[in-house]
Order: sequence, then C-alpha cells, then structure tokens
Amino acid sequence: MFVRIVKLSFHQENIPAFLENFELMKDKIRNAPGNRFLELYQDKDNKCIFFTYSYWETEADLENYRKSELFYDVWSFTKKLFNDKPEAWSVDKLVSLE
Repeated sequence: MFVRIVKLSFHQENIPAFLENFELMKDKIRNAPGNRFLELYQDKDNKCIFFTYSYWETEADLENYRKSELFYDVWSFTKKLFNDKPEAWSVDKLVSLE
C-alpha cells in the first residue's frame, strides 16, 4: 500500500464549486478498486490550497483509477477551477504511530 498526496490550488471564487463536487464524488473515489482511504485538507494560511490524501493498494490500482471514466469526470470538472498547476506525490509510509 502507498499514499498519494495531491496539491490543488483554486481561484477563491471556485472553491465552493470544488467543495460541492468533491462532496458528490468522494464516496465514488473512495470506493474505486484499490482505494483504501481518502481525505481532503485545506491549508491553514492560504485557503485556496487543498490537498487530497489517499491510500492505494497498488500502483496499478491508482493507474486504473486515473484511466477510468470516474477520474475523467472528476478531473475534467476540477481542472477548470485551478489557479496553478496541481502537484502530486506517491509516497511510502515508513512509520505509523497509531
């Protein structure tokens, strides 16, 4: 399993549309094959910056999601709202203190 972190930056006036769409799509994304966890964060200082944080079983699962109709629907809507290029990282969790 690995963690996917995506940084998204929006025009302020587009934040409500993003949040509304995320609310509609979050369960579908969370239930995509191989997805084990999904959360959304907002930067404390710059309210236009958000992060998604998700756990994926395998890289193939993430790639299958990225090639899916669901991803196309989510991304084609979301990318119109950006004020900067998104950034993404795939990382391995090394330590958990749970």
